[in-house]
Amino acid sequence: MLAPGAGLSAAGARIPHLHRHGHFRTHEGGRRMSARFLCIGTHHKTGTIWMRKVFRAIQRDQDIPFMQCYRAKRLADAAETGPQIIVNWSSSFPRELMDMDHARFLHIIRDPRDVLLSGMRYHRIAPLGNEKFLREKRDEWDGKNYQDHLNALPDDLARLMFEMEHKHDKTVQEMLKWPYGHPRAADVKYEDLIEDEDCSQFRGILEDFAIEGLDIDRAVQCYWDLSLFGGLKKDSDREERVQLHVSSGAKAQWVTKLPREIAEPYADRYGDALKALGYAENDDWVAQCRPMADIAA
Repeated sequence: MLAPGAGLSAAGARIPHLHRHGHFRTHEGGRRMSARFLCIGTHHKTGTIWMRKVFRAIQRDQDIPFMQCYRAKRLADAAETGPQIIVNWSSSFPRELMDMDHARFLHIIRDPRDVLLSGMRYHRIAPLGNEKFLREKRDEWDGKNYQDHLNALPDDLARLMFEMEHKHDKTVQEMLKWPYGHPRAADVKYEDLIEDEDCSQFRGILEDFAIEGLDIDRAVQCYWDLSLFGGLKKDSDREERVQLHVSSGAKAQWVTKLPREIAEPYADRYGDALKALGYAENDDWVAQCRPMADIAA
């Protein structure tokens, strides 16, 4: 199990499920807050490619500066006026940025059980140039890199255990580390966004953020155009990299695809994380998972 307190926010409170509309708009006394930085944070296999394409499209469409920011010194390159899109694909924004009154944060998490399944599948076939950690060779893997070692394992049970103990563990710890309840952040579940077919949640977040100079209608159009429920609904409309990442955008894939042999040790190791992130009330979910032999059949 995780150490006591794991899965709690820095303030010690349970992680809230969703953002609250309207709580970004005013200072004490009712004066409207000024926001310029639109910051997007994801985690591995929680919609990163999706968000990257959406916000790159917004950048091009509205000519808004775009940059990645993992260290405070990068902020020196941010636009001094007007809107700025800032991304961090591990949601590890520097504290200096998190403390800025004019920064707003869209933070996306996903059911870790689905992250495990998606990650293992993708890491078997991912181009090595896209993921540095996949190229890393270790003596403990007989000199193989992550991908080659993963593929050399005898079956999916072994591959899922390996994934869980390595890249997946880092991803879960990143999700738990985020400062949930931050006053200028919208914490959103991937599962809700993937069903946001009328774009009302995405629009509501942008309206709450009230980023100066951002055309919300055009931004929402980019979001719809590049979503699996919208412009990318047909497989033929998805470019090769999107197809590599996406086998299915459905939520709760673990119910039918996570073997009981993996679910049991997963609950021991990450049961507290699932509870803290709002994906399970207890470990009863394990009983929904079928043995690997039944899944294979």
